[in-house]
Amino acid sequence: MSATLIAIIVIAVVVITLVGMYISYNNKEIALRKEAEAQRGKIESVHDKMWKTIQQKAGVTDQYRETFEKIYPDLISGRYANDESAMKWVQESNPDFDTSLYRDLMQAIEVQRSHFNTAQERMLDVIRERETLIESIPAKFFISNKSTIDYTIISSTRTKTIIETGLDDDIELFAKKN
Repeated sequence: MSATLIAIIVIAVVVITLVGMYISYNNKEIALRKEAEAQRGKIESVHDKMWKTIQQKAGVTDQYRETFEKIYPDLISGRYANDESAMKWVQESNPDFDTSLYRDLMQAIEVQRSHFNTAQERMLDVIRERETLIESIPAKFFISNKSTIDYTIISSTRTKTIIETGLDDDIELFAKKN
C-alpha cells in the first residue's frame, strides 16, 4: 500500500469518527431538550392535579363538617324534648364526628405534593444532565445548540426569602388569626 492510500484511509476514519461524534452528541442534546419540554408539561399537569385533588377533598371535608354541625344539635335535642329523665345520656351513645376525612385529606396533600416535588426534581436532573453534556469535553466541541433551558422552580415566598437571606427561623405551626 502506498502512503497516500494509508493517509486517505486514516483521514476517512477520522472524518467518519468526527461526523459520528457530532451526530451522537447533538442527538443526545436534542433528546434532553425534548425531555425537558415534556417534563415542563408534566409539571403543569401534576400541579393542576395536586390542587384539584386537595381542593375537592377539602371541599368534601368542609361539607361534612358543616352538615354534622347542622344535624348534631337537632339529633341531641330531639332525644330529650319530651323526656323527663336527666340521666338518659348515660345509657346512650351520641353520634361521633368522623375524623377519617381529615386524615384522608392530609394524606392526599402529602402524596400530591410529593408527586409534584418529584416532577420538579426530574426537570432539574434533565437540565443538569444537559448542561454537563454541553460543558464536557469532547461533547462541547460538537454540540451546536448551547442555549439554556429556562425553568423557574415553583416554590413559596417563604422558601425564596430563606434562600435569599440565608435565615430560617422556627415555624409557628398554629398561626394566630387577627
